[in-house]
Amino acid sequence: MFIKKALFGIFFLISCQISASQNNIGLDINSQDVEVLASINLDRLNYYTDGTIYQAELSYLRTTDNNFATIGISATNMLQGVEDLSLAFGFKAVFTENFLAFPLYAKAAYMLPLQSRIPPTSLSIGFAYSPPVLSYLDAKNYSEFRLEASMEAISNIHIFTGYRRINTHYESYDTIFNNSFYGGLKINF
Repeated sequence: MFIKKALFGIFFLISCQISASQNNIGLDINSQDVEVLASINLDRLNYYTDGTIYQAELSYLRTTDNNFATIGISATNMLQGVEDLSLAFGFKAVFTENFLAFPLYAKAAYMLPLQSRIPPTSLSIGFAYSPPVLSYLDAKNYSEFRLEASMEAISNIHIFTGYRRINTHYESYDTIFNNSFYGGLKINF
């Protein structure tokens, strides 16, 4: 119960910072779950202007059976020599009931070079993994895979669709926490 209250408090504080620092908040859904996403560009908070973008990220996934929350930090930059391809690396904390893991993650996003014909559209793929040494409570390990397509339908409003597979491996059993397609909306502030 304490973890849920702490996560809601952290989400509230981050939501306040999002509106102050002009970043994004999103929501994705399907017939069985809903996910709330938030991202803060930390560069804007301290006037950092190098090419690397540092972000704090928060998500909360509610399914029919369980709840899932993450808090993380990442660094993103363009891959040298490959136009329109960005890479992000980071780590996050993953909370479920009796499960705590600190996975490392990587994400690649490619901006399609069709902006003269269609609105800005990107494809992204991400993977996160926590070995046993970074897994606590009843957690044995954790893995997550995401594939997503996003389009800026109008200025600062992105619609997206994707697929996620989240595996939570406990000490006594393994479970697929979530394996689903989803669709959603992100708003940049």
